[in-house]
Amino acid sequence: MRIRSVAALLVGTLALTACSSSDGDDAATGTPGAASCAPSSGPVTLAFTSWVPEIQKVVELWNKANPDIQVKVQTGPNGNSGTYQNFFNQLKAGNAPDLGHIEYDALPSFRVQDGLTDLAGCDFVMQAQGQFVDWTWSQVSFGEQGHAYAIPQDAGPMALFYRKDLFEQNNIPVPATWQEYADAAVKVKAAGGFITNFSQSDINQFAGLAWQAGAHWFTNDGTNWTVSLTDPKTTEVANYWQGLIDKKLVSSVPPWTPEWNNAYNESKAWTWVSAVWGANSIATGAPKTSGKWAVAPMPQWTAGEQVAGNWGGSSTAVFKGSKHPYEAAKFALWLNTSPEALTELNKLANLYPAAKAGTTLPSLAEGVEFYGGQKIYEVFTAASTQVKPDFTWGPTMTQTYASASDGFKAAVSGQGTLLKALQDAQASTVQTLKSQSIPVKE
Repeated sequence: MRIRSVAALLVGTLALTACSSSDGDDAATGTPGAASCAPSSGPVTLAFTSWVPEIQKVVELWNKANPDIQVKVQTGPNGNSGTYQNFFNQLKAGNAPDLGHIEYDALPSFRVQDGLTDLAGCDFVMQAQGQFVDWTWSQVSFGEQGHAYAIPQDAGPMALFYRKDLFEQNNIPVPATWQEYADAAVKVKAAGGFITNFSQSDINQFAGLAWQAGAHWFTNDGTNWTVSLTDPKTTEVANYWQGLIDKKLVSSVPPWTPEWNNAYNESKAWTWVSAVWGANSIATGAPKTSGKWAVAPMPQWTAGEQVAGNWGGSSTAVFKGSKHPYEAAKFALWLNTSPEALTELNKLANLYPAAKAGTTLPSLAEGVEFYGGQKIYEVFTAASTQVKPDFTWGPTMTQTYASASDGFKAAVSGQGTLLKALQDAQASTVQTLKSQSIPVKE
């Protein structure tokens, strides 16, 4: 996404600066709009809001080693359950925390609201770019060279979780392509199961499937947004899954419910195309199936390709208005690159790191008992390098997801189609952009 001044899309000519920056080039880097990154004088206390489980224990490691830069953690519900709205309210009131946990798909919303500090003025931040998987850096830089509006934290590379025992017992090959997956769905149905539960409300999963296929939902030419929720690749993915729905080869159990867990626990659903964090979801939701699962790469649209999608992932952002961008950036970089922090985040919260150093964590190199001793994270490490870097999120994703979800629910009940749901979501998104005075092409 090549945007020189995205904030201007909403409010005209707002400068993308922190309170300590100027409207011109940063004196140290010459980067337009970058925040000044001079250290504060004297001890500093930073406010950091996150919903990562047990994040306080990780922060305590920093606080013990950095007595002059203390971080006070504030916890809250996950972003779309209230914390994002709190952030927007705090930004408007001028009392936002120094740092906040923001998912990649929500970052553009904060960008257009002029709520993020461009950390390009901090040399140590820009020098750390190579420490992160390329596509995750693209998510926080919006594809702009020489900019960083947050520090990547974790990623959600996708792969295929499958019941190895059931596939072997029924002589069904592990599908390597989406055509093979559809063929396997027929055989699984004949054996009394479903190939998977199609999520009728979590559109983030569908976005990951479209991402893998090469879809581009949003683009920006520097002035206007273009919304393409029904581009050719997305249409192909929608029609593919619609075919499985129409043939009743997938179940429509609502995700994240006891019924959903039970479908896996009772061997009614045999696969799940999900992100790395799904390993824990299956293990906790389907304990009776321990030792029977395995992980393989995502099925491919073209045989022989190696392309993965992404579902989830987040960043640590420094909000505009922070009086201590230098110290905040120092902490954010430590949190997401230091081996001790990465180890604790993985151990305590099951986060899969965006930093390349995360691939060397001992916990990610071990076999996992629930998956028959397979070293499943080797699959996700490879997948993380196969995610296309040019997928762009729009500035109103919460609304886009809600609109598409309504249509998806109708589609799985036979009252519409996935493509119609996406068409309606596109029209609704365009109207939402217009209502917020964000320039958009139709």
